[in-house]
Amino acid sequence: MRLVHTADWQIGKPFVRFGDKAEALRRARLDAVEAVGRLAVAEGAAHVLVAGDIYDSDTPANVTLRAPIERMRGFSTVTWHLLPGNHDAHRPGGPWERLAGLGLPANVRVHLGAEPVALASDAVLLPAPLTSRAETRDLTARMDETETSPGTLRIGLAHGAVTRFGVAADEGEATNQIDPCRAEKAGLDYLALGDWHRTREIGPRTWYAGTPEPDRHDSQPVGTALLVDLPRAGAPPVVTPHAVGTFRWASEALELADAMPLAGHEAALLRTHAPLSRLVLKLDVGGMLSIAARRALDEWLERLHAAVFHLDAALTLAVRPDPADLEAIDFDGVLRRVAESLKARAADPALSAADRQVAEDALLTLYLDATA
Repeated sequence: MRLVHTADWQIGKPFVRFGDKAEALRRARLDAVEAVGRLAVAEGAAHVLVAGDIYDSDTPANVTLRAPIERMRGFSTVTWHLLPGNHDAHRPGGPWERLAGLGLPANVRVHLGAEPVALASDAVLLPAPLTSRAETRDLTARMDETETSPGTLRIGLAHGAVTRFGVAADEGEATNQIDPCRAEKAGLDYLALGDWHRTREIGPRTWYAGTPEPDRHDSQPVGTALLVDLPRAGAPPVVTPHAVGTFRWASEALELADAMPLAGHEAALLRTHAPLSRLVLKLDVGGMLSIAARRALDEWLERLHAAVFHLDAALTLAVRPDPADLEAIDFDGVLRRVAESLKARAADPALSAADRQVAEDALLTLYLDATA
């Protein structure tokens, strides 16, 4: 059997801090649904398992509720299996009851209970839907006791955290714990997990799909879905990640000096992250620059801001005028003597560090004012 494993779509995520660019990020999440569908069709996968958090909240507007369903409707040869996660847990009056009232296409199945579901004559799906945002029990434990016919592929579908991974809880909800050995204990051929936003192998039969469209810089750089081949019951699965996302999220750190041309950094970004128009970049820039180099950096950052989809730049720079800066400014006699005096004080080892810093700050202010 061949299937596609995906999770954590979080349709309707607001992306408030991105302002007028937020709509493009929301639209990319729906585009990712179609990319997953195209992957399934191209690879001959009859089923797509969506391991929770289809929606970003449990109170989406009707248009938001319908949007991914209409994308899935267009892939009539694929059956989509949806599981409630912690963001869209199944509760009375919640999104899944509302969606049932609106009606679902024949190729979309929502799993609201733990009953086994036949995927084929020789394959059974064992779902573990969440009914609250924070579940203290391991809902996959019941898979251990669920009996199936000999020779049947046993496929688990769940949403939760096998471990904290040493990071903030919003990457994986620590309250929804799953035994990392569940696949072995329950005799599963494959356990499809959601919640962790990175593609990650927990064991040969247990994988997190990651998100098909990232939403933070400490997530994976580009959205991914997993193509899973299950040769037969008991045989190890073959899992192949496929990129399906639109935007690339990256964090870069630059330590600059006057001798380091910015063109090299720009070329490196192009090699790694092209096209820049789809790059969401977090950039930390440090170092010590002359005034001329600082101005060149400002110009480069302005061009970079125009080239990428979104830029968050944090600057921790020291600016120190050099002799060329002094000669380039047409100071009169008094200003030149003041500049030279401040420069000497900033470099005087007999002064305290605080006094040298005061002189350096005053020198920088003098240069900047004179060249404004």
